[in-house]
Amino acid sequence: MRVGLVCPYSLTIPGGVQGQVMGLARELRMLGHDVRVLAPCDGAPPDSGVTPLGRSVPFATNGSVAPLAPDVSCALRTIRALRDEQFDVLHLHEPLCPGPTTTALLLRGAPVVATFHRSGPSGAYAALRPLVQWGARRIDIRCAVSEEAMLTAREALGGEYDLLFNGIEVERFAKATPVLTDGPTIVFVGRHEERKGLAVLLEAMQHLPSDVRLWVAGEGPQTSGLRDRFGHDRRIEWLGQIDDDDKAARLAGADVFCAPSLHGESFGVVLLEAMAARTAIVASDIDGYRRVTRDGADAVLVPPDDPVALAAGLARVLDDGTEAQRLVASGECRATEFSMAGLAEAYEDRYERAASG
Repeated sequence: MRVGLVCPYSLTIPGGVQGQVMGLARELRMLGHDVRVLAPCDGAPPDSGVTPLGRSVPFATNGSVAPLAPDVSCALRTIRALRDEQFDVLHLHEPLCPGPTTTALLLRGAPVVATFHRSGPSGAYAALRPLVQWGARRIDIRCAVSEEAMLTAREALGGEYDLLFNGIEVERFAKATPVLTDGPTIVFVGRHEERKGLAVLLEAMQHLPSDVRLWVAGEGPQTSGLRDRFGHDRRIEWLGQIDDDDKAARLAGADVFCAPSLHGESFGVVLLEAMAARTAIVASDIDGYRRVTRDGADAVLVPPDDPVALAAGLARVLDDGTEAQRLVASGECRATEFSMAGLAEAYEDRYERAASG
């Protein structure tokens, strides 16, 4: 089957949706499908199976910044790609985001499967309700990555949704070569913005012993200010943007992965990646993370926006080797439940249903 995966976000800027699209494309190809990814790119495409649709522009949304391409030139490239590729089925991620997914939905040159990732209220959905509801009716099969994302879409658009949780490429993380460390090491991976809670983790470091190290991966609007505040702490290594292979190696090398997010997480993919890399997890006790982890079994969950509680949770895992080993063993099993290979098979079934009408 010839499948077109359409992503509204730039593939050269790290993000959860982008990672899902590229991982799903790889697994679908392993199942024998001819897969092409259509998306904006702000640099060289990440692999040969991508058709770049132009550069993106940052838009503030849901407490984050989305690299979208809602311009006319992107729409024209999308139209040309859809005409040339002649897909059997289109899989649109965030189908109502401005840009290539809405263009593909309007043209609808093939049966459409759509995945909704967003959780939380949407001003655009509310303001443009008749238009987005009309667009949603052009979707053959609707999917959502979490209960919260399904609720968000259902309240705005109505309709029924298949719940298909995000997946991870388990082998990529399980077989990663770990980066060596010279002491107890915590790793953070994420965009440096308020909702990700990096400031809380940096404050928590002040309550941890002097031999504890912290790797901080990623960048964002808070990077400069946080480095000004905490750059004097030589225990903190600022890695900048890292690629998927380096992320896997850092997760595998660290003693603890910390996810101190405050809100706005519909599904904690990076927690599953850490589990697959056999790394213990300390994370905020928020809805999106509770869907992935079980407190005390796969992770230690602590109240969000509380540096002292976060430091206590980190110290508990770093100091108690038995506790850490138990978390790792449970998390490794948990990660296999969310394999990208299984997700690809689930979507394969939806593609066949959509194509058969």
